[in-house]
Amino acid sequence: MPKAFVPLAGVPILGHALRGVLSSRGVAEVVVVAPAAHRAEAEVLAADVCREVGSDAVVTVVVGGAERGDSVAAGLAALAPEVEVVLVHDAARCLTPVAVFERVIASVAAGAVAVVPGTAVVDTIKQVDETGLVVATPERSTLRAVQTPQGFRREVLERAHAVSSAATDDAGLVERLGERVLVVEGDSRAFKVTTPGDLEAAARILAG
Repeated sequence: MPKAFVPLAGVPILGHALRGVLSSRGVAEVVVVAPAAHRAEAEVLAADVCREVGSDAVVTVVVGGAERGDSVAAGLAALAPEVEVVLVHDAARCLTPVAVFERVIASVAAGAVAVVPGTAVVDTIKQVDETGLVVATPERSTLRAVQTPQGFRREVLERAHAVSSAATDDAGLVERLGERVLVVEGDSRAFKVTTPGDLEAAARILAG
């Protein structure tokens, strides 16, 4: 089963992610990218969440591609032509607070072409070579663990994907264009639900 459809407190992870997205005042249109086998389920889930939070956002579900970049490109292509600001969000970060969405939106609206939320790194990070030997110790105060949603001027994101979609995040693609990426405050609750332990942690947060 795709991770986005794994149950969390009785609701698929995607449902929790959509609750945060659709509760954000600045979001007018949402494109959900889902596997073909789960497209209908995603459509029902999105409609349920819209009713729950009282959102009148336009929600479209499209089928993703073989790679992450292909799926983002499919989502971009489905957006209405008049959309100028795009957020790319990972459903696995399903507990991202609304305040994070709104910080990202506000920063793009204020003039940044690319914005990512991030948190300070508390561990010492070592850079190693292919044999495992340490080659550098980056200064921890300059490091941030980035999260989603990542926000962009649409034309910048489309230019980045036209060059290459191969990256672990869209900000990385934009950086390759030579554009500046702003980091705003993230939130510890925007962690990525990847392992069974993460799922248990998310359930505890939801339980209060």
